[in-house]
Amino acid sequence: MNSEIRNIAVLAHVDAGKTSFCEQILFYSGEIKESGSVDHGNTFSDSLQVEKDRGISVRSSVFSVQYGEIKLNIVDTPGHVDFSADVQRILQVVDAAILIISAADSLQAHTETLWNALQKREIPVLLLLNKIDRESSDAESLIAEMKREWNIDPLLLQNLHNEGSSDCQIETRWSSDLMSEDIVEQIVSQNDDLMESYLEGNIPKFDILDQQMKTDVSAARILPVLYSSAKMALGIEEVLEFCAKYFPVPTVSDIHEFSARVFALDQDKNLGKMAFVRVFSGKTENRQPVFNKRTQKEEKPVQIRRIAGTKFEDINELNAGEIGVLYALGEAQVEDILGSGDFEVPEVQALHTALLSVQVKADDDKDYTQLAAAMQKLNEEDPSLELDWDREEQELHVKICGWIQMEVMERMIEDRFNIKAHFENPTVIYKETPSKKTTGFVRYWMPKPCWAILKFEIEPAERGSGVHYESLISVDDVARKYQNEVEETIEKSLKQGIKGWEVTDLNIRLIEGEDHEVHSHPGDFKIATPMGIMNGLQNGGTTLLEPILSFVIKADEDLLGAVSSDIIKMRGTFESPMIQEGRFILKGRLPLATSQDYAVKLSSRSGGRASISTSFLEYCPCTDEEGVMREYRGISPLDEAKWILKARGAMQ
Repeated sequence: MNSEIRNIAVLAHVDAGKTSFCEQILFYSGEIKESGSVDHGNTFSDSLQVEKDRGISVRSSVFSVQYGEIKLNIVDTPGHVDFSADVQRILQVVDAAILIISAADSLQAHTETLWNALQKREIPVLLLLNKIDRESSDAESLIAEMKREWNIDPLLLQNLHNEGSSDCQIETRWSSDLMSEDIVEQIVSQNDDLMESYLEGNIPKFDILDQQMKTDVSAARILPVLYSSAKMALGIEEVLEFCAKYFPVPTVSDIHEFSARVFALDQDKNLGKMAFVRVFSGKTENRQPVFNKRTQKEEKPVQIRRIAGTKFEDINELNAGEIGVLYALGEAQVEDILGSGDFEVPEVQALHTALLSVQVKADDDKDYTQLAAAMQKLNEEDPSLELDWDREEQELHVKICGWIQMEVMERMIEDRFNIKAHFENPTVIYKETPSKKTTGFVRYWMPKPCWAILKFEIEPAERGSGVHYESLISVDDVARKYQNEVEETIEKSLKQGIKGWEVTDLNIRLIEGEDHEVHSHPGDFKIATPMGIMNGLQNGGTTLLEPILSFVIKADEDLLGAVSSDIIKMRGTFESPMIQEGRFILKGRLPLATSQDYAVKLSSRSGGRASISTSFLEYCPCTDEEGVMREYRGISPLDEAKWILKARGAMQ
């Protein structure tokens, strides 16, 4: 039953102790006989060899534990910002989250990114301050920073004693025998009736207040805080008890039809592809057809299993609210929506934008075909890679978030597919936008048989608005089926502009057109559309757009002058610095192109005492000299003769 399940994500910034904490949960619950160590590379969550070697999680892992009558399905997510795409998918399939923050550090940029994502989706969250045994632990300062930066009033459910030592202890502030006044006041503030009674001098009974707290936690109106030390196995039971008691039951729909999201893929050596799914409505039964909304096809899973500890157990059906695995859905990809139900599955919201493009090459040319197949599999598992396979040039390009992701992929290609490959130096992903309002025209009527005449009006649009297309012509000018061809081809036509980059932030209107009842054929307008669009972009010109990052720099006060000078040299801007106790905090914005290696330079200059954290802010115009222009890959629609021959299959 749904009431006996909790689906929970565990989130954290790198080195907050997330994987160690999950290991302690498994050990405490009896699912493993001995807790593993990240340093020794023997944790359950980090099963890939590259994870063991690097000591970081690069993909999510799912396990379950039983606490009383409640089954906790727990997803351990990657902590490194380069693997944010995995985290953002997990947030679509869970009902609550534990956000682990190191009490031995200040707030990290990625922690704030995770926090904002949880708030945006209104996911109930437990704030867990870990590493309280560390000598540098300062929970009080961290909580003050959270209050200041996040504008929150956290609910402190525990007291902390002997912080920063191996003798640290945790004491509850909330039980039937101990109801701390500040906790009572926070709880009653969420209920008018309770507040009115409290102001009259009546303190509600513990059970009433506790139920109100459960309601408020489930509705993400209250932000509880607990403490832990994963290293010392301290605070583990308290977290499990909290999750079972206060986190909400799975959100499900009363629609009877099956509806689920694929959030991860893996491979079973006997049963083939494993599709990890969260069911939102209805149920699916073993060997019954499952409809895939992306492919518009049905496939039959050969087996259904659900998570049982660190293993899987065979079941005949998977019901709404559950997390499980469907085996041998050959065409399934991550982010697929399965089932015919109309339940509105939560949309994926980006946590981090891939701003680098990189080409991957096989060390040995004979492995090219196998490498292409391997990259297709990786793209199925992580669609954010946006694999661009140029078959003519035999080139494979993917989008990445950073160098760590690139290095990990290189290792995975060798470990999983036995292919030695390497990545070229990544390039910043620029974009283009029209410089001014213009028109584009194409007359495709030779060599016959063909006939497609189009005139587009193209104009720049608001930054970040994307692409908007509309047709202003009648079906008497161009038949509906041909107008559909135009609309279907717009996206492809904008993949590369006149400066070699994707074109965005523009309005396109089809203002004139003509077909021919004899000479027009299916596909003519698909060939013509890119030519007309590129003609318009060439007529009006385009402006390069470069990615801009927001940054926060923390360093000793004596470095302020040098750091400010660095920012200006990198074409950045900054706000007035905040100075506290001999250190400063500087916030501002920087072009990615000029600042990729600044974190290393800053650390070296400060002897490791300064730090910079960044996140993507927006795309902004830059000059051609400041940006990068590149050659059109393949045959450009501006080379109309070759474009037509290629499109018609007359040219290899």
